[in-house]
Amino acid sequence: MDNPIFRTRNTERSRELRRASPPAERTLWSQLRSGQLNGHRFTKQFQVGSYFVDFVCREKKLVVEVDGWSHDARQGYDGQRDKFIRSKGYELLRFTNEQVTLNLEGVLVMIRERLAAIPSPNPSRTREGS
Repeated sequence: MDNPIFRTRNTERSRELRRASPPAERTLWSQLRSGQLNGHRFTKQFQVGSYFVDFVCREKKLVVEVDGWSHDARQGYDGQRDKFIRSKGYELLRFTNEQVTLNLEGVLVMIRERLAAIPSPNPSRTREGS
């Protein structure tokens, strides 16, 4: 059955979430925005179904989540959410606020490695050949 919640984007909610970003998310965003990570473009607070993800590289279908202290209390919810997001073809990487704050370069290395390992969705279309 086609559910309208999966067709309609809630841009106002995305804006609210972007404005309320915790410091660790803002720090990571400063490194992901504007194609700064090997030219890969990320979107912040992107809606997948009825869920909002912290960051997504839509080209590679990679979701990056930054978990705060509340994640420990919501593991059941997050498990369901992750399962749904994966069912839509996305891969997920999760980092804690502490990882981002204390080891930003290590987090960026892991994201770069995962992006490099994901095949391009249109292998016949390369940037050099375009």
